[in-house]
Amino acid sequence: MGLAVFDGDHLGKGMRRKNRKIGLALSGGAVLGAAHVGVLRALEEFHIPIHYVAGTSAGALIAAFCAFNKPWSEIEEIALDLNWLEISALSLSKMAVLSNDKLANLVKEYIGDVNFNQAKIPLAMIATDISTGEKVILKEGSVANGVLASTCIPGVFKPHKIAGRLLVDGGLVENVPITPLIEMGADFIIAVDLIAGYSHKMPTNFVEVLLNSLDFTITASTKLQTQAADVLIKPDLSPFNKIDAHQTGALIEKGYEAARKELSQHKELL
Repeated sequence: MGLAVFDGDHLGKGMRRKNRKIGLALSGGAVLGAAHVGVLRALEEFHIPIHYVAGTSAGALIAAFCAFNKPWSEIEEIALDLNWLEISALSLSKMAVLSNDKLANLVKEYIGDVNFNQAKIPLAMIATDISTGEKVILKEGSVANGVLASTCIPGVFKPHKIAGRLLVDGGLVENVPITPLIEMGADFIIAVDLIAGYSHKMPTNFVEVLLNSLDFTITASTKLQTQAADVLIKPDLSPFNKIDAHQTGALIEKGYEAARKELSQHKELL
């Protein structure tokens, strides 16, 4: 009987693939965040397991649903029904014109009043301490409060206080949240950057002015941060704007197409 000859290096790679811990980083992007749902659909079709998930701003909302095992099809229904005006309200705060407090009710409606340690997939979110400029990685306490803090666009939504810190949108410090995934133990990172493939337009209102300013501020640092990603998905979202919720269906499809294309090119790695 002949002896089988094993390529040690090949076996090692196979074992590494089998034991690999995959982290998914979902970036901010306001309404563009709907594209993340299409990415989740593609990941499911490619049978790619997610062991850790992190989100910034709009990505934090989608990451929360993902971490509590909501299938992409259900998240799609939530996204299609979501009206940003309905989850926003005039704020009496001196720090912003709107409040996103109602977003907490949305989170609780679909996944309950849960804490991070109850997540089925380990979850983290990025926020910014507006007093110090420090990055704050949220991995404990209320998931709903974490979403509120991470999605708090400065000047639009009032800041949220967690553990004595006044927090705003995490996009200011890490729009594509890769570092929390590495800290949690991920050794293979799939990242989604919704801003890299976005063409900015002349703003027509103060919200777009603030959003454009935020994007321009973070573009250079995001390019450096995403170098740590093993797979980087950058949908071309140029035809869209960042505040019109009527684009949701088309955004989901764009995210799906971009993810399928990128994942197809990395079949050997995955």
